[in-house]
Amino acid sequence: MPLIELTGIERSFHLGDSVVHALAGLNLSIEAGEYVAVMGPSGSGKSTLLNLLGLLDRPNAGHYRLEGHDVTTLSSDQLAQVRSERIGFVFQSFHLVPRLTAAENIALPMMLAGIAPRERQVRVAQALKDFGLDQRADHRPDQLSGGQRQRVAIARATIMRPALLLADEPTGNLDRHTGEEVVKLLEELNAQGVTLVIVTHDQALGSRARRRLLMEDGRLQHDSAATPDSPPTSHAPG
Repeated sequence: MPLIELTGIERSFHLGDSVVHALAGLNLSIEAGEYVAVMGPSGSGKSTLLNLLGLLDRPNAGHYRLEGHDVTTLSSDQLAQVRSERIGFVFQSFHLVPRLTAAENIALPMMLAGIAPRERQVRVAQALKDFGLDQRADHRPDQLSGGQRQRVAIARATIMRPALLLADEPTGNLDRHTGEEVVKLLEELNAQGVTLVIVTHDQALGSRARRRLLMEDGRLQHDSAATPDSPPTSHAPG
């Protein structure tokens, strides 16, 4: 059973008098443990796809099955619970809470999930060690470098042990050396079994993924996993 299965996904937005088809007739299957890069020009549907995979947005039509469950029919509260327990997010701009320390930022998802303080403490201590942040536990984001902030963000994204990690331009605000360290960290998590989906404009980063998806005009134009004899993975509606 695939971890992710999208069937006939449509997502459109109204801009003035016009309708923009951000995703059109999208069919996509991703197995557990895959390392996937989603690429394409601005406006191709990459971010819309990521938001939909992360249950931050709903399709207008079609079905999204996550771990075998159709999540398109879930209530907002149910979606929030699935996001909390099964999906981690890493963003270009880190999105850390400014007033919280590194340790408190990492612990935040567990607090929201109602995990007991003692277990939170143990898991945060292990995460700080694993991500090389032992000496930065009590530092706020404005006291951390860009690379340290992104490591805190990744630790926070994975502290609930999600099945799926979504990264939106994770190296976009980092210099090349720091970006390389962050990518290696993400790849180590993938090697441990976490399914990794990265949206990026960076060809060098995209080429590292074992599977590359090329989006264009809301459609999946190329899937490196497809063989020459495979049927198209996406089609225009109607």
